[in-house]
Amino acid sequence: MLRVTKVPVEAIYVPTARRKLLHPETARALAEDILENGLKTPIQVRHDGKRYILVEGLHRLEALKWLGEAEIDAYLVQARKH
Repeated sequence: MLRVTKVPVEAIYVPTARRKLLHPETARALAEDILENGLKTPIQVRHDGKRYILVEGLHRLEALKWLGEAEIDAYLVQARKH
């Protein structure tokens, strides 16, 4: 079973290929929803020994950055490198 961990937003690396998939308007709309309802689904990250690498949840991460949050709920997963 996965456990939710608080991860500093600044410690999360977003791979270049994932950054290309970002839609700013989607992140902004999601930020408004998070303000009203909270974050419902944690993002997924893997740890490579130095930093956390985003696996899933780019728009949620960007929404929380836009809101100025310092930490985000995340599932720490074992995942292949992209």
